[in-house]
Amino acid sequence: MRILVIDDDAELCQLVADYLGPMGFQVSCENDGINGAQRALAESWHAIILDVMMPGCDGFEVLRRIRAKSKVPIIMLTGRGDEVDRVVGLELGADDYLPKTFSSRELLARLRAVLRRTGWVSETTPQAPMQEIIVGSLRINPESHGVVLGDEAITLTPAEFGLLLSLAKAHGRVKTREQLIEEVADREWDVFDRAIDMHISTLRKKLGDDPKTPQFIKTVRGYGYQLIAPTR
Repeated sequence: MRILVIDDDAELCQLVADYLGPMGFQVSCENDGINGAQRALAESWHAIILDVMMPGCDGFEVLRRIRAKSKVPIIMLTGRGDEVDRVVGLELGADDYLPKTFSSRELLARLRAVLRRTGWVSETTPQAPMQEIIVGSLRINPESHGVVLGDEAITLTPAEFGLLLSLAKAHGRVKTREQLIEEVADREWDVFDRAIDMHISTLRKKLGDDPKTPQFIKTVRGYGYQLIAPTR
């Protein structure tokens, strides 16, 4: 499992490499945003750990460059822990984030969760292939992670696809935010964390769905979200 860490803090990069190495990961590091973005696109990676605060080319610009050409899972590191940093990162296509006060165990858990969502880490028990799920004009392929709306292929981040698949597998039942967090993120998020809501918002935009008059994703106030059959 090849992991790229892009962070100007060389000591932190080494600590991450020293911890993840014995866990079965091959960790490479870049301490410059421009070189990190180039290497991220030039080589094949299972996931990228990306710092927000870097001189010259910051993490958001690196994220933009990578997302323009790649859907590789990306975990952002936020030194300040500001909500605005997390929101911007999620809107630009980050799959998860961690404050720089993270523990090694939490980093490993988040990384494994991201890899599980993208299909790189399989469950211990083999599962039967899942059939394509059709909701109106929306077709979701759990095996290829493909999504087609009408005749148009929709490009989703791993987190967005995980949410859509979770809602689709519920067959019209409402999923609470806590259920979605547990199933898609595989970790405990703060009750005020907006990550799920931000991913739902970007997912709706890609589906052309208006939250005021939803055709696909309905908000059930005080409870969660529901995938409904379009009426049009």
